[in-house]
Amino acid sequence: MNISSPVCHNHSLPSSPVKSVPNSTIPTKSIDPILGKKTFVCDNLLKSRSSVRYNSIIVGSYDRKENDGIVESSPAKKLRKLLDSPGVHQGPACFDALSAKLIERAGFRFCFTTGFGISAARLSLPDTGLISYGEMVDQGQLITQAVSIPVIGDGDNGYGNAMNVKRTVKGYIKAGFAGIILEDQVSPKACGHIQGRKVLSREEALIKIKAAVDARKESGSDIVIVSRTDSRQASSIEEALWRTRAFADAGADVIFIDALASKEEMKAFCEVSPQVPKMANMLEGGGKTPILTPLELEEIGYKIVAYPLSLLGVSIRAMEDALQAIKRGRMPSPASMPSFEEVKEVLGFNAYYEEEKRYATKSNQPVWQTGSNSYSIHRKGQDDTEQTGQSSTEPIVELLNPDTYSKYGGGGTPNPFSGIWTRTLRVKIIGGDGFEKLDVRIPVLTSRSEGLDQGADFRTRLKYQRRRRTTAMAETGDAGK
Repeated sequence: MNISSPVCHNHSLPSSPVKSVPNSTIPTKSIDPILGKKTFVCDNLLKSRSSVRYNSIIVGSYDRKENDGIVESSPAKKLRKLLDSPGVHQGPACFDALSAKLIERAGFRFCFTTGFGISAARLSLPDTGLISYGEMVDQGQLITQAVSIPVIGDGDNGYGNAMNVKRTVKGYIKAGFAGIILEDQVSPKACGHIQGRKVLSREEALIKIKAAVDARKESGSDIVIVSRTDSRQASSIEEALWRTRAFADAGADVIFIDALASKEEMKAFCEVSPQVPKMANMLEGGGKTPILTPLELEEIGYKIVAYPLSLLGVSIRAMEDALQAIKRGRMPSPASMPSFEEVKEVLGFNAYYEEEKRYATKSNQPVWQTGSNSYSIHRKGQDDTEQTGQSSTEPIVELLNPDTYSKYGGGGTPNPFSGIWTRTLRVKIIGGDGFEKLDVRIPVLTSRSEGLDQGADFRTRLKYQRRRRTTAMAETGDAGK
């Protein structure tokens, strides 16, 4: 049984949820007429906090020792534990597996994916609804597989109606996401801090959140649902505050108003449904929301903070600077880029080699040979090791069977050079570490009618071919030309 399935919510309303916003239209009564009879308030459970926790159901018995090992490994469980911990938590946004790994290496406890960044990095297109569900979930799976920290995925507007939302949530669960952000914009959606945004009706927006909750329950998952509204820019602050309270009552685990325009609006938002964690979006470089420090955000009442453009923005600028340096005939400044050794460390080369040792065979690679072919070159192998008692670290030298083809001639037409053939000897050298060090082909001229001994050196063969050519030219009358 999933002990974190959201079936009841102990949300208490503040006495005045929008003190700093005049003419508030936030409802003070239940939103049951919209969501139906399935929504109810668990006021009678407030006295029994030892047996009921927010967003949980009561179970008759629960063997924590037996089940917690499985639950704790869940990305959603890790994220929920983070949300329950004190303080505000910062989550930079990644756009691919490498940027996600860098976030984890920097010590952050979770991260977001950014639709803006993925659309830019994957398609080089603006975040205007052009990227599809399939592309987003595919990129997300690569990201979640690259890190062990929880990842909250940008689910845009669910890519359609309520049924599409259910598919999106289930797909994000399978992709390994710990949470999913769902917004109430119409299709095609737009970036959060630009003009001209439009949102769904209240009823349709709430139904989509309900569909997301149902998809979570049907999947047996505990994915964290982050409900975002863009109605602050599309309508008003009052509408945005109404919707966030309604989304919380509908089952959202975290609520988020994008593009709040002042610190006062941010304070008013954090007074809505105090038990539900709030998300802030610190859009770098000129968004509509004031940029506050983590301490300031915590004092206001936020729990998690997204930084959507930091990694993408500095990556763009760094690549532009590097390209300009190369264009001017210079290398990028050493201070602007890591060393090759550092790059290998970030990408896991050293860890790979260490792990590879676990699967190395005790004996050397087999002795290369070509049967009775006289071109075979043997190296010290297992038999030699047994005789000397020492392990061989000599490279493997392979002299492959020569490729033979006619250099000149062909058909039935007489040709003075029709007797000249070419043998190409291929030599491969593989180092003691198993990596190929050399792979070359050496042309060797021979005669089909009067072949030289295979042991003749290249200089002897060359003299022979010159003599053959001079004789052939004299026979055809070309010697004096």
